[in-house]
Amino acid sequence: MNVARTLRHLTSGRLSVRRAFPAETLKAIEQAIRRSEAAHEGEIVFVVEAALDTLSLVGGQTARERALEVFAQRRIWDTEHNNGVLIYVLIADRAVEIVADRGIHQRAGDRAWLEICRQTEEAFRRGDYRGGSLAAIDAVARQLTTHFDSAAPGPNELPDEPIVR
Repeated sequence: MNVARTLRHLTSGRLSVRRAFPAETLKAIEQAIRRSEAAHEGEIVFVVEAALDTLSLVGGQTARERALEVFAQRRIWDTEHNNGVLIYVLIADRAVEIVADRGIHQRAGDRAWLEICRQTEEAFRRGDYRGGSLAAIDAVARQLTTHFDSAAPGPNELPDEPIVR
């Protein structure tokens, strides 16, 4: 077990999330998602978690594994065109993960998502959570627009409001 990681998770809480993602930033994220979804048929979900629960932490769960779990729990895969995308932020690990449903993933590929994650993590390291988050949403939206452009997007299948846990 990694002691430094354990300490980060035990000391990260709601206050850590509020510092990084104040109400104004969460509202800007919601607006960016809503705007982007007007230009494509995809769905973007933004989730922020302060830390893993104790059982997951002791079990060695990674940020990627947790993102896959959240993707399934939130049923992001359950969209008409299989083009839901999760942007997952785990504050304690300083990690960003993107999980894309098969409809968009097979078109965009791993490399696109990994690049967006790395750029977002770099912005977060500089303390720019708002700018990093908005840039990530824009980058994901570009992928969705490229592969699922629509003059008349379908119904909003998933919530636009960021989910804070």
